[in-house]
Order: sequence, then C-alpha cells, then structure tokens
Amino acid sequence: MATAEIGQDRQPNRAITRREARVGWVPINVREIWEYRELLIFYAIRDIKVRYKQTFLGFTWAILQPVVTMVVFSIFFGKLAGLESDNVNYPVFVLGALLPWQLFVYALTQSSNCLVQDADVLKKVYFPRLIMPIASVIAGLVDFLIAFAVLLVVMAYYQVVPTAAVFMLPAYVLLVILAALAVGFWLSALNVKYRDVRYVIPFLAQVWMFASPVAYSSALVPEQWKAVYGLNPMVGVIDGFRWALLDSPAPNTGTLLTSTFATCTLLIGGLFFFRRTERHFADIV
Repeated sequence: MATAEIGQDRQPNRAITRREARVGWVPINVREIWEYRELLIFYAIRDIKVRYKQTFLGFTWAILQPVVTMVVFSIFFGKLAGLESDNVNYPVFVLGALLPWQLFVYALTQSSNCLVQDADVLKKVYFPRLIMPIASVIAGLVDFLIAFAVLLVVMAYYQVVPTAAVFMLPAYVLLVILAALAVGFWLSALNVKYRDVRYVIPFLAQVWMFASPVAYSSALVPEQWKAVYGLNPMVGVIDGFRWALLDSPAPNTGTLLTSTFATCTLLIGGLFFFRRTERHFADIV
C-alpha cells in the first residue's frame, strides 16, 4: 500500500543566497546598489512625504526657510555690519549661498539619522545600507529646486543676469551632494554606535555655516589663510555657485581645488568606513 510522505515540500525550488559578513575593508559594490535602485527611489519618495506629512504649510517651508534667513542676514550683516557682497545686492548675494548651504545641511542631517530611524528594517531585511543615506540626500533636492525658483524671482527683481558661467552650475550642485554624502557616511555610521552624534550635528552645522562664506565674501579671508580655508568643502562650492549665477568673482583656483580634494578624500574615506562598520549595524542599532 502506497504511503504519503509526511512534510513533503510541494513548493518549487527557490534560489537561496547566503551572505556572510566580510572582515577588513569591504569594497564598494556599485552594481549591487544599481540592482536595488527601485528601493532607493522608494526611500527618497518616502522621505519627501514624511517631511511634509500633516504640515499646514507643506512645501511652503522650502520657501520660507531661505527667504526668512535671507531677510535676517540682510538686516544684521548687510545693513548693520555692512559686509562686502562682491558688488552684488546683499539679499541676492546671501540667498545665492543659502541654497547650496541648506541643501548640504538638510542632506547631512537626514543621512546622519537615517540608519537609526529605520533600525527595525536593518534587523530584518538585507539590502545595501548605502541606499539609505543616498536616498536622504536625493530627497533634499526637492526643497532645493523649489527654493531655486525663488532665487530666480529675486534675481529678476534686482536685475541680476547670469553669464555663460551658469552652465557650470550643475557641477557645483553635484559637489554639494558629494560633500553632504561624504560627511553623512561618516556620521551615519558613527550614529549607530554613538547616539550622542545626533546632538553634535546641529552644533556642527551652526559652526560650519560661519566657517563658510554664506553671510560674507571669501575675499575677506586673508591670503595666507586661503589654503587652510579651502579645506572646508563648502567654500569652493558656495563661491562657484555665486560665480555661476550672480556674476560674482570667479572662485580662487587654489581654494576650489583644495575644497574639491577635501570632498573627494572625505567621500572615499566615508564610503570605506561605512562599509567596514556595516556588518555590525543590525547588532547594535
């Protein structure tokens, strides 16, 4: 008499992928990130929705933040302090710097906290963890584009016409994104283990802003300090952004090269540090 097998698996064969944590410096798998591009887009869209969910003003915040800051800076630094603005009306001068700066700060803040915020997901599902800080930076581009439209209106009001250098603008936007990712990779990995990193970020952003030519011109920095000043990745970006849009003086070549080198160094180091510590995220997050 035939007997039925107990517990027989009637499901079709499925491919099982076994992943093990690597020891030492782990290489960057760009192909793997590309394979998970749909998840990257999903996280970016989710971050945009969460940012403005149940808010009264919604996307208007993307306009209010740079505009209000521009007004405050124009009163205290432009009128009262009389800071140099490279022969450009001070409101346009400062707004031209606030756009890349706020993109940098938003991307830096969000990417630094993204792993801790999605701790439950990290413990249950495998995917390239690099996707999460990258998605946070992409989400910040929405606010940037909205604020950029406001800048164009302000430029038209003050009759500021960009020159042919405007075609270099995408390169400086890319530098902002790379700078935010560079610092974000370091801080997001550190934030998993040391939760007080989240308290350091607002203070770091405030100090970093005054160390960058947001409210003042780089021309005020003494020549002997230009090389050290250029180690700040945002110096070359902001100077280049103003030059491309507002016909300000071209950024100092040495300072721009130093800022770009600092960004690339931080980015490469941040990528490998993130990958090296990634295998411990699910255990300690």
